[in-house]
Amino acid sequence: MSGPDISVVICVYTEDRWEDILAAVSSVRAQSYPALETLLVVDHNAALLDRLTKEYKEATDVRVLANAGPRGLSAGRNTGIAASYGEVIAFLDDDAVAERDWLRHFAAGYTDPHVMAVGGRTEPIWASGRRPDWFPAEFDWVVGCTYRGLPRGQVKVRNVLGGNASFRRTAFDFAGGFATGIGRDGDRLPLGCEETELCIRLSRARPDAVLLIDDRAVIHHRVPGPREHFRYFRTRTYAEGLSKALVARSVGAGKGLESERRYTTRVLPAGVARGLRDAVLARPGGAGRAGAIVAGVLTAAGGYVVGSVRARRGGVTYSVVGIEGAPGIEGGPR
Repeated sequence: MSGPDISVVICVYTEDRWEDILAAVSSVRAQSYPALETLLVVDHNAALLDRLTKEYKEATDVRVLANAGPRGLSAGRNTGIAASYGEVIAFLDDDAVAERDWLRHFAAGYTDPHVMAVGGRTEPIWASGRRPDWFPAEFDWVVGCTYRGLPRGQVKVRNVLGGNASFRRTAFDFAGGFATGIGRDGDRLPLGCEETELCIRLSRARPDAVLLIDDRAVIHHRVPGPREHFRYFRTRTYAEGLSKALVARSVGAGKGLESERRYTTRVLPAGVARGLRDAVLARPGGAGRAGAIVAGVLTAAGGYVVGSVRARRGGVTYSVVGIEGAPGIEGGPR
């Protein structure tokens, strides 16, 4: 099959997601465009590392390895990149499953040599079986999913979303790896934006780089019960503000908040209006959705202010490292 060889990296950290991890790997194995390999990167959990090693000891298409850097998602991804053989490296969340043509649509984007990254669409699988009435689709990023307001089709974007994304290997040669010190770290405060920072850094290093989202590249992401509650919504929006402040401090508010300005001035007011209209029409959750949007904006703004103060005082830092030891595609598994 013509097209780039694609390595898939799945970062894992807890045995609580055992069945989800197995389902994620199975979805990669079922792709219509076969992956070159799947790498399971275990984040400082010896029991999980041992269990997965035994589970896939006979597999030729799955490799299990320990995160070689500090605890956290960014270092885990960097470990996977360095150990992979593919011309393209794709990332899949450990609690998600990919549709059959996920990698096929990623591969199609790389026919243009200027394309350095291709992301996809992430749909929520709610633990309760349905979206909570109060939960606005404009804030689906809170649960790691594609939110209302993102452009549809195959379009150029500032950044892809990390749980459903791919990068050409050379992107990391130009920009370095994912920054450690931001992004998720197990069950701690759910920070994010590491893929945003990387994509902006990549675009600066290669001004001709093209980053795409193709919404035909679909994955389905589990949303556990606790994340369906307003308490998590509030925590996550606050953490997003903290993260955005750190990114803006690094790359400048102009680029760091470019997409967010459109989102807050166009997408969210339309969402509030939609919610109030639904409330007037006595549709379930309309007032709750409008209120959640307002609360989300205020909480994120509060996080941004706190994060900006911390960044100025030097209380929050992150580091970017090069990807060393990447074997490249020559001599890799076939």
